[in-house]
Parts: sequence; C-alpha cells; structure tokens
Amino acid sequence: MSSRTNSNIDICARSLVLIGAEPITSFSDGNTESLVASNLYEDIAQTSLTNTRWRFATNQAVLNRETEEPTGRWDASYEMPSDLIMLHAVTVNDYPINYDTYGSKVFCDAASADSVVADYTFRADEVNWPPYFVVAVEFTMASVFAAAIARDASMSNMYEQKALLAMAKARGLDSQQQTSRRLPTSRFITNRRS
Repeated sequence: MSSRTNSNIDICARSLVLIGAEPITSFSDGNTESLVASNLYEDIAQTSLTNTRWRFATNQAVLNRETEEPTGRWDASYEMPSDLIMLHAVTVNDYPINYDTYGSKVFCDAASADSVVADYTFRADEVNWPPYFVVAVEFTMASVFAAAIARDASMSNMYEQKALLAMAKARGLDSQQQTSRRLPTSRFITNRRS
C-alpha cells in the first residue's frame, strides 16, 4: 500500500511496484529486490540530486579557513561542509571568486578577514523532496529494477525515458522557486535608439 511519506524504502517499494515486483519493507528483507535496492539506491539518489541545482537541496555555508596554506597557486584553503555533495560557487562579499577543489578542501585567493561562503548541493532527506522529484527518482529506480530484477530491456528503456521526461519537468518546476532574473536590456535599447 502506498504511503504519503517518503523514505528510501517507500521510493524503492513504489518503484518495484511499477515493474510488477513485490515491494520491499527494508533493505535487509533478504530477497533480490532488497539486495538490488540496498546496493544501488544511494548512488541513484545522489546522482539525481546532483544532475541540476535543485532549490530544495541547495544550501549556503561560511567556510572554515585552514591554518595550513596551500602548496602553490592559491592563498588559502577552506574545509568544505560535511553534507556537501557538489560545490556550485564560492563568494566573498556576495561576489563570486575563482576556486579549485582538492579532496575535501576548497582553495582560493581570500584574505584571512574575508568571510568565504559556499553555495552547494547537499544530500537532502527524502521527506523534504518535492513530489515532482520523487516521481522522477521512482522512474529512475524502476528503470534500474527492470534491468536488474525483471531483466526486461524494453521495460528498462521505457522507464529510463519516463525518468528523463520527469526530470526535465521537475527542473522546470524547481526553477520557479526563486526570483525571476531579468535580462538587462539597457544596452540594447541604447543601441536601438542611436
């Protein structure tokens, strides 16, 4: 029976139902379905979270400066947030700055007095995923289950296509959760009038 809650088990169970398999109640059920789900779900979830800059999984954090300076090219190193799965931007005083990532550190040119802020994607809990994203992940998991459990390539391809379409729709819906950015047109208007 479908539930209104979203957990990793709920999403996998609904995905299994899509391919006509028995739903799981845990990752340790001891059957093929739970074995496949437990081994592949987290990779699919993190890949889905990083395939675009989802508003519900984006965060900011002030980075902590490391005492040891980088060996070369950069003035400072900072520890990345522990929940980061993809870094999008590093800013100082709201202005983007150049940076490189090395392991779990961000290297950049920043003064010790600067407040360095990272914009990043984090591993959002399933209970906070919007419905449009949940459905897209369910179709992705159904594609995986169709290949691994049902061993049906055409069903796997069908759900992969549904997943791609659902992800595209989800990106469109998610992009509406911020102020619309206006295109500066003053230069074009000035040229047109001259």
